[in-house]
Amino acid sequence: GHACIANAKAMELAGVTKASPDPPGGKILRDENGDPIGVFRENAQRLISKALHESLARRTQAEIDAENREAAKRAADECLSKGITSFHDAGSSFRTIDLLKEMVAKDELGLRLYVMVRAPNGELQRNLQNYRLINGYNRKLTVRAIKIGIDGALGSHGAWMLEPYTDLPTTMGLNTYAIEDFHTTAQLAIQRGYQLCVHAIGDRANRETLNVYERVFNENPGKKDLRWRIEHAQHISSQDIPRFGKLGVIASMQAIHCTSDGPWVPKRIGDARAEEGAYVWQKLMKSGAVITNGTDTPVEDVNPVASFHASVTRKLKDGSFFYPKQRMSRMEALRSYTIKGAYAAFEDGMKGSLTPGKLADITILSKDIMTVPEDEIPSAEVVYTIVGGKVMFRR
Repeated sequence: GHACIANAKAMELAGVTKASPDPPGGKILRDENGDPIGVFRENAQRLISKALHESLARRTQAEIDAENREAAKRAADECLSKGITSFHDAGSSFRTIDLLKEMVAKDELGLRLYVMVRAPNGELQRNLQNYRLINGYNRKLTVRAIKIGIDGALGSHGAWMLEPYTDLPTTMGLNTYAIEDFHTTAQLAIQRGYQLCVHAIGDRANRETLNVYERVFNENPGKKDLRWRIEHAQHISSQDIPRFGKLGVIASMQAIHCTSDGPWVPKRIGDARAEEGAYVWQKLMKSGAVITNGTDTPVEDVNPVASFHASVTRKLKDGSFFYPKQRMSRMEALRSYTIKGAYAAFEDGMKGSLTPGKLADITILSKDIMTVPEDEIPSAEVVYTIVGGKVMFRR
């Protein structure tokens, strides 16, 4: 979602021409004559998406609802087939939340959802109070978090960095959400009892996020156990690594990104910066930070086993290893995917470990990923997925 490609007809329909300026937080790629070539980075994608949404808006509401319902059901089925009993939805509109409520109430989705609201501040101001929901519908749906994004991705040179990119020195990435708007969102979150979850990939983006968090925490000293999160936290300055634990900020990371991005991270930011702050799981944990795991689907396949393997090996497809001193032990990786994930959703008291009195959410694998040789881990398959004691998937 950090760049899109459009053909000439799409650009014509969107009204994009040589004279179209780059929007704040976005970039239109151009040829030597200044003509758009059809690649739109970060916020510039909105020029194309606006025309797309105008076209989609001509569908009937019944067509839209049917399509969204089918998408949600297929997504839930895929999660269950890959052993996922709880899913953190990192950003849905209030309209989508209405649909999910309806489906969960009818027991049409077989897993548990922890949903983050993604909407402009005006919508948040109007709706947050009415949408907050904890353990609703037989503990199948919780809405108590807000999601925003402060920068782009490293691959598209959109991650907001403290220094220029090594392979593109003319840029330090993009800030995609104004800091004062971010502060307003943070104030809304803390006042309405919502967790805040911020997409931050670059070291500048992580620093700015921690700065806003610290500012808002200091402005609201009576608010405790907030468990605010930084989603991805991929590249962090050594100066900022200890701040996660000190501020109680969760590093919500995706180990599979490490091995997917590994071949080209040093090209983007150089070996020194990559080793200092790229996917530094051990440095974060040793400084007192909580790390959770995931896959950031659909950027990666939703399969947790592949991400578990990346966590414990940091092995790239060519057989090399991405700064292996930072890899997790198998128990650290397992905890990052279970009890730490539950903690990040304020649900560690009822799930995340097999303890009497907790929910019977259990995944049975074909191999013991805690003991088999590392290279065998990816071949482990889900045999059963059990949610609340009920088998929801059987291979």
